[in-house]
Amino acid sequence: MDRDAVVDRLAEVVGSVAVGHPTRVAVDGAPAVGKTTLADEVAVVLRARGRHVIRATVDDFLFPRARRYARGEFSAEGCYLDTHDHAALKRILLDPLGPGGDRHYRHAVYDRAADAVASPAVATAPEDAVLVFDGVFLLRPELVDHWDLRVFVSTALEKTVDRAVVRERAVASRADVERRWRQRYLPAQQLYVDRVRPAERAHVVVHNDDPRRPTWESRAH
Repeated sequence: MDRDAVVDRLAEVVGSVAVGHPTRVAVDGAPAVGKTTLADEVAVVLRARGRHVIRATVDDFLFPRARRYARGEFSAEGCYLDTHDHAALKRILLDPLGPGGDRHYRHAVYDRAADAVASPAVATAPEDAVLVFDGVFLLRPELVDHWDLRVFVSTALEKTVDRAVVRERAVASRADVERRWRQRYLPAQQLYVDRVRPAERAHVVVHNDDPRRPTWESRAH
């Protein structure tokens, strides 16, 4: 399948989810695996098909920098355990959009540029809205049951290093990117895989080794 076909198919799967509240879609995967691009593309297709799409990311649910790096700048455990405010994510976004929720939500709690708390205005989602949410570690136990569709974007972790170098070349040297990936991000992802086995929790796995021609795997749950 070419990329457009995979994106269209994923949008069809999202559209087939039948719940009595907004559909909450997780697009999980390692840093630089391509999950944000895929989530953006699916959102475009869903909007073109008439769905109200809420586009959000786990990067807007970070703890302040001092807490994120309390174990050290290159700590893999710190990356996995101290980075994201999952309680706030559930409280202001996932629960309001879920069963029994009032559909009044906020899409962020953190302003990364300012390293400060963010408090965007409360919005109200239509009942048939779709939340397309990308990020790392989304299928961990404290979040996994809050998603109506779970997508895991996969590739060899080593490939993400090269992609990160290209993505960040304007702001960081190759040596700096490689150090951050190899000492913090990749070991944290391996910790996640070993503890959680996210591909086994996903409804859909998108193998993104070749972003032009990703492959598709459905998993029964």
